[in-house]
Amino acid sequence: MTRRVRRKVAKKGKDDAVSLSYLEIEVEDLGLERNGDVDWTSLPDDTVIQLFSCLNYRDRASLSSTCKTWRVLGASQCLWSSLDLRAHKFDTSTATSLASRCVYLQKLRFRGAESADAIIHLQAKNLREISGDYCRKITDATLSVIVARHEALESLQLGPDFCERITGDAIKAIALCCPKLKKLRLSGIKDVYADAINALAKHCPTLVDIGFLDCLNVDEAALENVSSVRFLSVAGTSNMKWDVVSHLWHKLPKLIGLDVSRTDIGSATISRLLSSSLSLKVLCALNCPVLEEETSISTTKTNGRLLLALFSDIFRELSSLFAETSNKGRNMFLDWRCSKNKDKNLNEIMTWLEWILSHTLLRTAESNPQGLDNFWLKQGAALLLSLMQSSQEDVQERAATGLATFVVIDDENASIDRGRAEAVMRDGGIRLLLNLAKSWHEGLQSEAAKALANLSVNANVAKAVAEEGGINILAALARSMNRLVAEEAAGGLWNLSVGEEHKAAIAEAGGVKALVDLIFKWSSGGDGVLERAAGALANLAADDKCSMEVAIVGGVHALVMLARNCKFEGVQEQAARALANLASHGDSNSNNAAVGQEAGALEALVQLTRSPHEGVRQEAAGALWNLSFDDRNREAIAAAGGVEALVTLAQSCSNASPGLQERAAGALWGLSVSEANSIAIGREGGVAPLIALARSDAEDVHETAAGALWNLAFNHSNALRIVEEGGVPALVHLCSSSLSKMARFMAALALAYMFDGSRIDEFAPMSSSSESTSKSVSLDGARRMALKHIEAFIRTFSNPQAFAAAAASSAPAALAQVTEKARIQEAGHLRCSGAEIGRFVSMLRNSSSILKACAAFALLQFTIPGGRHAVHHASLMQGGGAARVLRAAAAAATSPIEAKIFARIVLRNLEHHHQVEPSI
Repeated sequence: MTRRVRRKVAKKGKDDAVSLSYLEIEVEDLGLERNGDVDWTSLPDDTVIQLFSCLNYRDRASLSSTCKTWRVLGASQCLWSSLDLRAHKFDTSTATSLASRCVYLQKLRFRGAESADAIIHLQAKNLREISGDYCRKITDATLSVIVARHEALESLQLGPDFCERITGDAIKAIALCCPKLKKLRLSGIKDVYADAINALAKHCPTLVDIGFLDCLNVDEAALENVSSVRFLSVAGTSNMKWDVVSHLWHKLPKLIGLDVSRTDIGSATISRLLSSSLSLKVLCALNCPVLEEETSISTTKTNGRLLLALFSDIFRELSSLFAETSNKGRNMFLDWRCSKNKDKNLNEIMTWLEWILSHTLLRTAESNPQGLDNFWLKQGAALLLSLMQSSQEDVQERAATGLATFVVIDDENASIDRGRAEAVMRDGGIRLLLNLAKSWHEGLQSEAAKALANLSVNANVAKAVAEEGGINILAALARSMNRLVAEEAAGGLWNLSVGEEHKAAIAEAGGVKALVDLIFKWSSGGDGVLERAAGALANLAADDKCSMEVAIVGGVHALVMLARNCKFEGVQEQAARALANLASHGDSNSNNAAVGQEAGALEALVQLTRSPHEGVRQEAAGALWNLSFDDRNREAIAAAGGVEALVTLAQSCSNASPGLQERAAGALWGLSVSEANSIAIGREGGVAPLIALARSDAEDVHETAAGALWNLAFNHSNALRIVEEGGVPALVHLCSSSLSKMARFMAALALAYMFDGSRIDEFAPMSSSSESTSKSVSLDGARRMALKHIEAFIRTFSNPQAFAAAAASSAPAALAQVTEKARIQEAGHLRCSGAEIGRFVSMLRNSSSILKACAAFALLQFTIPGGRHAVHHASLMQGGGAARVLRAAAAAATSPIEAKIFARIVLRNLEHHHQVEPSI
């Protein structure tokens, strides 16, 4: 499931939680008078430097620019010993501008080939450590230049993604240029050949830690020549000749730790290494399928050495490294970190173990092999949580990323494993992640926020995150100037905002404004952060109060901007969904009108209905559906080409998802409220696809298709088209068989409109006598079929006993019993025009007793007290003199009992709304 202008400082609250706060707020909290003079430059230099050390590079640079004194202090050597450039655009010009501060730089982390090319321009000749990721495009030439300019290099790590363009030639260059090299870890090299390894053996006498991870080929025999190596990892490397390994590697005189995880090593090689090596203490073989399938491994003698595998108790095995009994159980790593043990060898082993375990667990989580549920629940989750407390920043990051990854079952559908997520929660993982998210290290903030986001898909975990103060922390991180941090924080708010109980808390924490600001801040070049921000706003906009907050802070403009300008389908989909939700609150706020009035909004949504991506089309159609409830929007959508676009969409979605079908029909339903639009829909060919959608298997599609056909049938030419396109059987089927009462109701109303008198015959074009006779027979048959099913539909809401009681007495209780039986709850949300109400009133005079009953039944639904538009409908009826017609229908001897009773109930409803005088 993949980141404003005023300066910010770190502030500790009552619970020591570090949060981002504006500088002036900090002044107020210190109890200083706002109108007093505060001379920050008078702080001691050591205090200022300590303050700088708690800030990221961006905020550090901002503070340095405030005065000359701080500029000098901000360039202090101790503040520029390490540099993490992964979240920043780092090119030659940036490197040149930083060069003056990097004279004493010792540790550098970078991301990508462009950053690698720029490293030499830092002129940091004292660099000791370089670590890079996203290294697929880094070439031998680039790497060779880097090592040639940094001869003091002691550690070089590239990965965990594959270094596809780096070969053994670059490794030879590393060996020749970096004689002080102690640690070399490279991922995804195609061929680590013998000459390259021998060059390392010859020129790097202090090389103690080698990692050739996920490589295609590694010369096993040559590795025997690196006699200085103490820690060796070939995890994930394929094509290993294990017979060579078993005969040679045990001869490595200083080898203490060996990692063969995720390989096809077998028990014979494991046994030989454990029994023959004089120095080996730890052999890590996690997720080795061949080894785990061999039954003989259970009898393998380890000779006091540690064998870490999926079938072993890893915490217990690691505890055996310690003499103290206190270092037992799952707190083993924490006990070691807190201990006063000065055993250098043990500390080196534990430090290496943290690194290789975090790497292997992350890689295993990414591949998500079958059959590891038991391991993750019993050991894996606890291991990741322990590693997340490491003093090594990269180990912490990988552990957090591992937590974010191992819970995911299906990232496409945002599905996570409930058991794994709740295992993290039970072991205190939420508090650990939140503490990590409060770190000033932006890499840790990003990975912790990602883990919190994924875990929060589970409702129980989301509740725990909220209770632990996670919403405030994520809202603060969403304001980060670091795109990666902001992106993951927005993802966390997106998932948390699914829960209705968290939406108000997000708004109170300033999350709505932070999300809107993200859209403006990363309006170009930030597809990931834009999708997450728009997705979170879409969830929040579904809440009435939060939707108003979205509008107040500029959310309408931001979302319309995305809908108009962004080309990434994920962003388009979420922006359209957010606009749909903003417009979904009807009369409760003015957002519907506000969206429609935003320049370019309707045109953008109409254009998105033509997207090649179904999700985008679905959300755009949904937004147009909601917006069409506003009269001005309805006409503006049509003017923007909405009728043609939505008819085309309906024609193309016969095999689409029910969600798209529902929204396409719903948007046409909304537009067809206008008679001009209704005529245009019929003229553009909209009848046939709506009839096709009426045959859908989905109830929601039944409702919208029936609603659209009901509106269209009001127009006589459209009614004829419905008949000619085979719409009568489709509507009859809905009227009699749909599981949705609303669909059945509106199908009955559409049929009633179509056959209210002889209007179809009158409107049908002139034709020959034989054709006219045939058409008359056809229409007559369709009319009989329609009336038969309308009657059957009305009778499903009739209770003979209640009708008899109501006919014999006008007591309110008797009429209330009939009303309760007849009521269709959802019909109270329908809003009819004066023409539509007038049509039903006129239908009460129809010679057909069935249509009389149908008209009275419809008016009953539209005037039931408590209905959303009942007062509006009652007012229209009063203005049209409906009371007189209703009384006549209720008293007519020829009226069916249903029409009589329903008419009396409608009169009582009108009395309730104080629109007519009490009836006799």
